[in-house]
Amino acid sequence: MGSLPRFGLTAMFGLLAAGSGIAHAQSNITLYGVVDAGLRHARGLEPTNNGSAGSSTALNSGINTTSRLGFRGSEDLGGGLKAIFNLESGINVDTGAMSNATKQFDRASWVGLQGGWGTLTLGRQTTLLADVVSATDPLGSRYAGFNPNIGTAALSAHRLGGEYGPAGASTGAYRLDNAAKYVGRFGNFSVRAMHALGEQSGSESKLSSSGLGAGYQAGNYNAALAYSEFKNINGLTLKGYVGGVGAKLGNGKLSITYGSHEAQTSATATTRNKTLGIGGTIPLTGNLDLVAAYYRVDRSRSDAMDDGFGRLIAFLEYKLSKRTLAYIELDHTSWKGGYQGAGFKSSGTGASVGIKHVF
Repeated sequence: MGSLPRFGLTAMFGLLAAGSGIAHAQSNITLYGVVDAGLRHARGLEPTNNGSAGSSTALNSGINTTSRLGFRGSEDLGGGLKAIFNLESGINVDTGAMSNATKQFDRASWVGLQGGWGTLTLGRQTTLLADVVSATDPLGSRYAGFNPNIGTAALSAHRLGGEYGPAGASTGAYRLDNAAKYVGRFGNFSVRAMHALGEQSGSESKLSSSGLGAGYQAGNYNAALAYSEFKNINGLTLKGYVGGVGAKLGNGKLSITYGSHEAQTSATATTRNKTLGIGGTIPLTGNLDLVAAYYRVDRSRSDAMDDGFGRLIAFLEYKLSKRTLAYIELDHTSWKGGYQGAGFKSSGTGASVGIKHVF
């Protein structure tokens, strides 16, 4: 993994230090973060969780929750109007490197206004598909690099081989640059709209993205649905939707999600993925929770055999305090149709043990 230039790191931490000082003076800026690291052993999976012919042991960052460092703030402008912002960077705790060597604030970089009419934000931010997954994923977005809802349904690792929308990467489109997002909340309902500019000379559509979404939250129930379209540099289209529902059952929770997207990967070829997820949280004691989910991914491609995989992921979490927990993670993946790659095992298993601290 590459590292940021020394000047970039110095500037970033200088800015964080400045933000911390303002927080003390005005109490409107919050410095926050997650530090998560664990030891993982897997068979049939590489340390990056792709298919493998052997086994691997690694110290990984963000197994439970993605490690990050950021700060957010707001200013009361009067009349019920606020100015808001958020800057957030992903961090690899195992190496100390930034998660993205080309973007200091790869996870969030936006500014906006908030009032009774809703919230409008401008900058790099999550897509509407990602917002639905954040609200309804059975694992609560745990293990982002291995979670099919995040990787496939919300396009964080879409495996399409090109950039769709202004993602700044050819591997995923979970967040988009140059984006404007509106969120309005009206009683138990919410609506969302987002448009990201491709900023390509002579074309308003290339690398652009647009989407609409809606949500519902009342008592012990919540639901969310979003649809988005993305263009690549050649004007080919990726269309996708994700929906999910959740219900609190006593002190536990059950969630079900379904997502589907279809991408034009060339003028004559398409790839389609369907993702189903079901699971939730079961409190075992006051400090001990079981969080588990099963995901099914089915893929079809032009001139290729259908394939996919099923994946079970479970976390046993023990709360050491309000901010710190220890966890054990177990997973099993069964590949279908050679999805894992030629010569690799037809299934993979993994086990992790780690610590997460939130500040």
